[in-house]
Amino acid sequence: MTSGDRDLAADEALRRRVQRRTLAVVVASQVLGGAGLAAGVTVGALLAQELVGADSLAGLPAALITLGSAGAAFVVGRVSQRRGRRIGLGIGFGAGGLGALGVVVAAATDDVPLLFVALLVYGAGTATNLQARYAGSDLAAPSARGTAVSVALVSTTLGAVAGPNLVAPMGSVAVALRIPALAGPFLLAAAAYLLAGLVLVLLLRPDPLLLARRLEADAASAASAASAASAERDAAAPAPVPPVGRGAIVGAAVMILTQIAMVAIMTMTPVEMRAHHHDLSEVGVVIGIHIAAMYLPSPLTGLLVDRVGRIPMAVAAAVTLLAAGVVGAVAPADSLGLLVLALALLGLGWNFGLISGTALVIDATTPANRARTQGTIDVLIALAGAGGGAMSGVVMASAGYALLSIAGGVLSALLVPVVFWALRPRSAARP
Repeated sequence: MTSGDRDLAADEALRRRVQRRTLAVVVASQVLGGAGLAAGVTVGALLAQELVGADSLAGLPAALITLGSAGAAFVVGRVSQRRGRRIGLGIGFGAGGLGALGVVVAAATDDVPLLFVALLVYGAGTATNLQARYAGSDLAAPSARGTAVSVALVSTTLGAVAGPNLVAPMGSVAVALRIPALAGPFLLAAAAYLLAGLVLVLLLRPDPLLLARRLEADAASAASAASAASAERDAAAPAPVPPVGRGAIVGAAVMILTQIAMVAIMTMTPVEMRAHHHDLSEVGVVIGIHIAAMYLPSPLTGLLVDRVGRIPMAVAAAVTLLAAGVVGAVAPADSLGLLVLALALLGLGWNFGLISGTALVIDATTPANRARTQGTIDVLIALAGAGGGAMSGVVMASAGYALLSIAGGVLSALLVPVVFWALRPRSAARP
């Protein structure tokens, strides 16, 4: 075995060892982050409805949270590209925790402008929680990227499912502190996000993205070492950043469409339930099952994405989200069982779309451009979700929950032509 072969073998052993440690740290942060994001999903719309007193603005919190997550995704992506995942994700979770504290203060003082600003900042936690999935895949082998993403997502389940079911207890805590009951879950969110950031800053060492970049450079150097002239040219000029592949565009489209459909329907479900006299505990059950469906199937989804393929699972996302929209549209508002089914399908379709889309993006990027590209795509996803959240309240106020649900399902069906475009040979795609 040559010296170069020994170096490559040592690098591979290091990659595997750090990947195992990285996944463990990401799992811990995701459990905490899941509890943090659940607060806004469960009671954000209800809190705004209570403070503002207008049903048509009930979708505004989801829009603000996702708009804030767009800005945070851009910042976290750029910081991660320069400084690594540890610093980028730590900053994002820290901002999310401060935003949650701002929501509590706004609710306690009945300050609507502060509430809207705080929800924007709180959105940083949502963006960071999603971007952590990339940290788990930076060092993963190509054939295991879907599985690595799924490990990061499924670990969110514990906190995300527990969060909605703690709405009533945290409401009691809030009342004991003489603040509105609906602000209680944001107390939990503040603690969860701040702890998640602390875990990443302290324990995500060595940084997976920076290590992946170094290992890729070492492999490239070893491959070109046989040609002295090539090595000399490489040393004289920095390597250009490679362009992203078409798979990144397809993956982005899959995640954007699934995000719009999911956010629009999910945001208005608590409002629809409260309008038909469901109590907060029932709202918590429905949203808890929805979030469980978003994250709990991840190990199986990741395995299917790696074994069956990215594109078939993107089609499965479209079909499942369409079914969710149809069930939501036909379900009587007083039928808890059908609402649970609709929201479970909605979460499952989102899960299929997110993991297949993420894997497509990872496949089409390299460590040299990955974090920046991922951050940009997550900005587009967040902006799309913000639009879906903002319009959901307007559509529901004017046309009702049934039309909103069916519109979200039909929108999801647009994934199918996107997938057909992806399957076309490059030569056929040109006029």
